[in-house]
Amino acid sequence: MNIDDFNLILLNDIINENIEEAAAHVAIGRDVLSQTNPFELSDRKFVQLFRVDKDLCHEIIDMVSPFLIHPSRTSALSIQTKVLAALRFYGSGSYQEITGSNSFVAISQPSVSRAVNEVTNALNRPEILNNEIRFPQNVEELQNLRTKFYEKYRFPGVIGCIDCTHVSVVAPHANDEHVPEHIYVNRKNYHSLNVQLICDHNLKILNVIARFPGSTHDAHIWRQCAVSNLMEQLYRRDPANVFLLLGDSGYPTRPWLLTPILNPENPGQQQYNERVCSVRSIIERCNGVLKNRFRCLLRYRTLHYHPTTAAKIVNACCVLHNLCIVRNTPEPDDPHIEEPDYGMYNIPNFNNNIQRVVNPDLAAARDLQQNIIANHFNE
Repeated sequence: MNIDDFNLILLNDIINENIEEAAAHVAIGRDVLSQTNPFELSDRKFVQLFRVDKDLCHEIIDMVSPFLIHPSRTSALSIQTKVLAALRFYGSGSYQEITGSNSFVAISQPSVSRAVNEVTNALNRPEILNNEIRFPQNVEELQNLRTKFYEKYRFPGVIGCIDCTHVSVVAPHANDEHVPEHIYVNRKNYHSLNVQLICDHNLKILNVIARFPGSTHDAHIWRQCAVSNLMEQLYRRDPANVFLLLGDSGYPTRPWLLTPILNPENPGQQQYNERVCSVRSIIERCNGVLKNRFRCLLRYRTLHYHPTTAAKIVNACCVLHNLCIVRNTPEPDDPHIEEPDYGMYNIPNFNNNIQRVVNPDLAAARDLQQNIIANHFNE
């Protein structure tokens, strides 16, 4: 919108005595006219501000455009401005860094809020979410992932690593019967979502579940996960064709989900544990890259949204994370305003001996662990 267009809109409001509309257009016009073209920034500065590079930003605009409200009047926000505002929010977690002082997305806080909601909902559309975050759909894809994982980490059978991370949210209303406030308080005594992540060898997220409150145990989220059923079915169908996830000791040990051996008794078991912990650290790296890029997910940037909306923001950031991983977008190098808390905490060991009769799946998992130790970690 140029100055002549703005003056015509304002004059029309005044002639028709639309004083409130005129005042609103003054504010919008001042913001829009003051914007600088962000695509004229250096590549490094653009990534620092918007967390994606310029080419990927254009791809995202094209991706979400069919699901956003297109401007019906000259003063309305463009699709590009909405996407840039959302990216800036995901990256900073702060409205204040987007409004007023930001000459690249100079729009009001209510406009930023609407843009974030609109873009977040678009990125959660099944057409986008299920395409950008997907677990392998057939044996061929699983085998390909297993091969790449082994080539990089030399651990047999593994296709990915699993863990949960906490994303801080504002406390829900105490009288909301659908989302009781107390169930969102985690073991660190703050309100959060407990988000399950599964990643591959390249830090790409294969699965995200962001709907559970902070008090939920990691193992419970895993039991409710469709991937858990899929991994079990793969094992039942062909136990010899091993496909594994690696998790920490908070998960149940199964022949499709291996964890460290408690109280290792020999050098082979100790070496196995060291390798499991070393390889499993990639999920911590994945979580760190995700939250360093999209800092609205860090603890010091609490999401001031209803838990359902906060979960959608988590999903949206995971979609964008995967787009960055696939396109090798450089990680931003700006410093944190305070020491980051990445939200991954050690939890009590899962009691695999809770039953008097040993679970046959646990027994099979222990046999698999010993087989792996004998063939790979018994030097």
